[in-house]
Amino acid sequence: MAGLGSKEKAGCRELLDVLSTADLLALTETVTKRMIYVTSRTEAIHAIVTYSGSAKELLKRRKVQRDIIFTYLGKKGIVALPSSDKNQLIDQALEYWKEPVTEEQQQKPTEADTGALDYQVLGEQFCQWFFNLLNAQNPSLGQEQGEWGPHHFWENAVLKFSYKTSEQDTEEYQGAQMASLRLLALVREECLFMNPNLDASGLRAVNSPHGLVVVAVAGTVHRNNLCLGIFEQVFGLIRCPLAENNWKIKYVNLKIVGQHAFGGGVPVPKPCIGYQTSELRNFYS
Repeated sequence: MAGLGSKEKAGCRELLDVLSTADLLALTETVTKRMIYVTSRTEAIHAIVTYSGSAKELLKRRKVQRDIIFTYLGKKGIVALPSSDKNQLIDQALEYWKEPVTEEQQQKPTEADTGALDYQVLGEQFCQWFFNLLNAQNPSLGQEQGEWGPHHFWENAVLKFSYKTSEQDTEEYQGAQMASLRLLALVREECLFMNPNLDASGLRAVNSPHGLVVVAVAGTVHRNNLCLGIFEQVFGLIRCPLAENNWKIKYVNLKIVGQHAFGGGVPVPKPCIGYQTSELRNFYS
């Protein structure tokens, strides 16, 4: 899934804010295939923008009516003919949201030239793959289950799992088999659903001095239609030399904080990464 660019996200949020709450909730169910439960307009808009495959796909949704796009373009000073159909208006919006290419970017060598990686993009792609695969193991979702297992981990992988719910504890698991099984138990036995925040505030990825790529992501934890709390997960990834573009998990640190820990009646805050880049680079040192 390609996802939306930064200008597309901002524009789509502005468009979606015009929709009624009922339409937003209905659109959330459609886009997320009813896998995400939201309790506010803000959560609904965030879920719709996060899980839409592209801005064009989102704008083509029935709930995003032609008049909404037409009015948005007018507010931005973009002249659209009153006779324009919805597809023509969508094209104008997408053109407006195109990221400008600076002279510096035009002259900058490509990744193919330098062998460099965009670690933030790598982190986002990894998290989309990881959580889609893990959540699919939840039997209550009725999804086709992919091949989850220890082959996604290095043999000497380490999982550290701490939680603060009705009780508080820290667990540690050594080896690919044990790390894989404990994470699997969270979704298969405990029927949890991990909803990562893949916006800039909820995801950060860097390369460490020790050859690792460190990916930190925050999100919310759900069971059925109930939000149980938030999680923060940090991965240490190492490229597998036997397969091009294949990364395996060396370390996992998972923290879950239950809703009650925030106090009675206090809504769960938006999950954000608190680590600075320098802290992440030395996370597994």
